[in-house]
Amino acid sequence: MFYSSTQRRYWTFRSEDELARSRADANRKFRSKAVAGGKVHQGDSFLLEAHEELAICKYYEKRLLDFCAVFKPAMPRSVVGTACMYFKRFYLNNSVMEYHPRIIMLTCAFLACKVDEFNVSSAQFVGNLRESPVGQEKALEQILEYELLLIQQLNFHLIVHNPYRPFEGILIDLKTRYPLLENPEVLRKTADDFLSRVALTDAYLLFTPSQIALAAILSSASRAGINMESYLSECFMLKENRTFLAKLLEGMKSMKNLIKKYELPRPEEVASLKQKLEKCHSPELSLNTNVKKRKIGEEDEYSSKKPKMDEEEWTDEDFGDL
Repeated sequence: MFYSSTQRRYWTFRSEDELARSRADANRKFRSKAVAGGKVHQGDSFLLEAHEELAICKYYEKRLLDFCAVFKPAMPRSVVGTACMYFKRFYLNNSVMEYHPRIIMLTCAFLACKVDEFNVSSAQFVGNLRESPVGQEKALEQILEYELLLIQQLNFHLIVHNPYRPFEGILIDLKTRYPLLENPEVLRKTADDFLSRVALTDAYLLFTPSQIALAAILSSASRAGINMESYLSECFMLKENRTFLAKLLEGMKSMKNLIKKYELPRPEEVASLKQKLEKCHSPELSLNTNVKKRKIGEEDEYSSKKPKMDEEEWTDEDFGDL
């Protein structure tokens, strides 16, 4: 259950400031490591700042959701939620300048399919990339190379508690214990929209799944002009605990604010940041330590096999129009 889970103990944070500090630390540590390697200088203009890394992560997380949305066979929402959580967690402690989000996002989706027991073969998975068979093979090689790294960086905490199950539970509870609402299903569509929008924010790192699910229901009810205060006070037995009720409502207000202030980076901003990112991953700099480890392994163990293609040979264009 969630309250005894690694998600609650290690991946639920107290504030947005704490998340910002983690991302700033990851950026600072990588810049220091890169400078110590002798190939870059602290003032180099192509090195991304922490806020720029966050912007590029937002761009690739949206691409991850787009990829999952058109995936065949249809990908369950729990798998999508798990993949997004992996992506968010990974870049709390790592830099996009070291590990390219293009391959990390696909590795997150691939691992989420396994963990959530969504049974697709590796060939089926990369078949969803609108690329030639050679391009799909190249993508699969990289996904498999990064899979263990991803698991390690997640501290082997692979079980993700999503808000979708508690959301369905609240709807069932409304149907059985709250007769004042004649048809709770009228709340589903708008609540689903809330869950889709809040998934792009940091809410999954700040609130419990049940809080997010309840916020989706209450937001939908509010937009429909339905007062749910009696449901909270009676069915949730919060009539006598006004302090907890106030705290609960404050958390829901915070989630709405996260959605309200969330913005995807503008296309021109993305284009500029991607130029910097590709410079960091260029062959002459080779700042990606995973690529170095892979090349050493190839020399030691796989010298008789066909050389694997370098990461920089695979670009965003290989996604096609998702």
